[in-house]
Amino acid sequence: MIGEPYICAYEGHLLAGVDEVGRGPLAGDVVAAAVILDPDKPIEGLNDSKKLTEKRRESLFDEIQAHAMSWCIARATVAEIDEINILQASLLAMRRAVEGLHIQPEYVLVDGNKIPKWHYAADAVVKGDSRVAAISAGSILAKVARDREMVAFDQEYPGYGFAGHKGYPTKVHMSALDTLGITPIHRRSFGPVKTRLEQLDMF
Repeated sequence: MIGEPYICAYEGHLLAGVDEVGRGPLAGDVVAAAVILDPDKPIEGLNDSKKLTEKRRESLFDEIQAHAMSWCIARATVAEIDEINILQASLLAMRRAVEGLHIQPEYVLVDGNKIPKWHYAADAVVKGDSRVAAISAGSILAKVARDREMVAFDQEYPGYGFAGHKGYPTKVHMSALDTLGITPIHRRSFGPVKTRLEQLDMF
């Protein structure tokens, strides 16, 4: 782990970590994952998913699923993002991930500074994905799952470069929006997409 370790008041074994991936992209769902690690099956190398290589994330993805006491990957859809905004959709995805654990946690640590509306005892941990192993595990599951989905969308919607930028607003993506238009997986409430839709309405 990199970063100052987080000291949690809860000392039991049913501690879940939850994180989300995909707030910034212009396309695709926001994906969250919750994990309860098994103290008897430690996993080496857990860290913020963004600080790991793709190969390492893929390896840890399999290891987490094989050795964690419980894990769940969940999401909020593009339609939900457009309806309730990206922050609320991210919190909704995290709530769904924790509620989807087949072993329910006694305590939850949430990456960031906000906690979803739920009944769980919980703390928000800023930069938790590099300070709490269970949150790191959640960030890895969420990122690998979402990246795989965007690679699949690259085949369904060729020309946008989804496999490379994963929906983020790169120059390639912006150019594709101008030349190819808006797809069903684009977030219509996000500025660059919304602006282009408004321009179409002008004609």
